[in-house]
Amino acid sequence: MRTLLRARLDTPTANEAIRNGTMGAAIRDVLEQFRPEAAYFTCMDGGRTCFLVFDMRESSEMPALVERFFLDMEAEVELHPVMNADDLREGLEALPRG
Repeated sequence: MRTLLRARLDTPTANEAIRNGTMGAAIRDVLEQFRPEAAYFTCMDGGRTCFLVFDMRESSEMPALVERFFLDMEAEVELHPVMNADDLREGLEALPRG
């Protein structure tokens, strides 16, 4: 299932990762693990935030996917099933007519 992850990093923890030079490797590891179809980085609600769109095949993958954000970055994490335009079109075409 196509899934959107939003992770808002804890500012003091992210600051320390930037200061000690580990932030780049942490982000690289996350991107290798998730292999997202899209990855965006911004500021939201006053903190460093990343958005990843990736395929989650089983809900049992959730702990392995999000624990790095919780443990290493003390992040607030949200996961949402999402559709792209093709998915929406297919879903709408499957609705009963009438």
